[in-house]
Amino acid sequence: MLRPTVVLEYLTGAVAAIFADLRARGHMNLEILDTKPAPVPQASQPASTGFDADSLPAAAVDGLYVHIPFCFHKCHYCDFYSITRQSAERMGRFVDLLIIEARSWAQRPPKTRPKTVFFGGGTPSLLPMGDMKRLIAGLREVFDCSEVNEWTIECNPATVSGEYLQMLRESGVDRLSFGAQSFDRAELAILERHHEPQDVAKSLELARQAGFERLNVDLIYAIPGQDISSWALSLEEAIALGTEHLSCYGLTYEHNTPMAVKKRLGTIRAVDDDVELEMLHHTRRRLNEAGFAPYEISNYAKAGEECRHNLLYWNGGNYLGLGPAAASHVQGHRWRNRPHLGEWESAIAGNEIAATDVEHLRPSQRASELIMLQLRLTRGVDLKAVEDLSGVNPLEEHAATLQRLAKLKLISLSDDHFQLTERGIDIADTISCEFV
Repeated sequence: MLRPTVVLEYLTGAVAAIFADLRARGHMNLEILDTKPAPVPQASQPASTGFDADSLPAAAVDGLYVHIPFCFHKCHYCDFYSITRQSAERMGRFVDLLIIEARSWAQRPPKTRPKTVFFGGGTPSLLPMGDMKRLIAGLREVFDCSEVNEWTIECNPATVSGEYLQMLRESGVDRLSFGAQSFDRAELAILERHHEPQDVAKSLELARQAGFERLNVDLIYAIPGQDISSWALSLEEAIALGTEHLSCYGLTYEHNTPMAVKKRLGTIRAVDDDVELEMLHHTRRRLNEAGFAPYEISNYAKAGEECRHNLLYWNGGNYLGLGPAAASHVQGHRWRNRPHLGEWESAIAGNEIAATDVEHLRPSQRASELIMLQLRLTRGVDLKAVEDLSGVNPLEEHAATLQRLAKLKLISLSDDHFQLTERGIDIADTISCEFV
């Protein structure tokens, strides 16, 4: 398999959860409308059911992720947990419940004092301006945010006004991520994206006028019907926008998304693997020429502009997820919230922890996960860090695998690190699975 994205079906539940969280991924909500809200309780001390949150380690939690599931439209490639056509009243109630959920965690052993905050979705910028301002202020009141050095919010082009962006900047948000995906109208239509190519530049200009200096643009390649020339044109459009960070993902056909169904029915055809690989090679070469370093397989940044929140994930750090489908991790303890807005609402309103898929990783599991995560980083796997966090020495645990991969020139191996070679990047998924 040539595509360098993570093959989730090969992974354990725990490893899959962290990769899911990296792109705010939850199960697709087949009951899109999900219209019945739960009442907001007055109590602020939830009791757990089936998950002893009070027994978690009293560890420092450096990352806070907030999943906001509201979308204008469900894009056909997307399996992030999201729902459409929600009322302003329900969005306001959702913010009330998020703050209640945050308060419940502030009273538990993990010490959430975030250095990075990330709002993903869904489309977080669909929250009404008053509710978004109230949510940010509420989280600042609940958690000590004095050490936050990056606060990112995902936005879709043309979903934010200058006034909205000014409010975000004044509230302390300092980084925005815009989902452009393509600058070709036909490709946007295939993805079911409902913005015009020119909306991206307009939104970025509004963001800069509001005082934002740290901006990311997301792109997708290997869209059905796309060839290397059309991908190269989209990439040039993105470079010309002058942002500090670009994310370039190969399209994946996630199970039960409309895109996957169309592929199975033969109404669309996936881009050939060799063409997708050519797109990856062109991306790495061209962005390097433009001053973007590939610090992770799908992420490129100007010097010092890497996404610090995602680096926390890639390095196996501790983070707390709020909202439906959000994943959390504290020193090898992993869980995620129920991936359904109504069920999450009912749990929070009923003074419960909304956790599901709860796991406590064995040392060997945690070591394998850390290797798979850090392997995607350009600097590769820090062998001492893996041993310090898991108690497992990777050079001993995976000696034969490491020597074989090095002999095949798929990794470069030293006393304290190993990383993928350019040849290894082409089959990164396969190499990752060697460590499961």
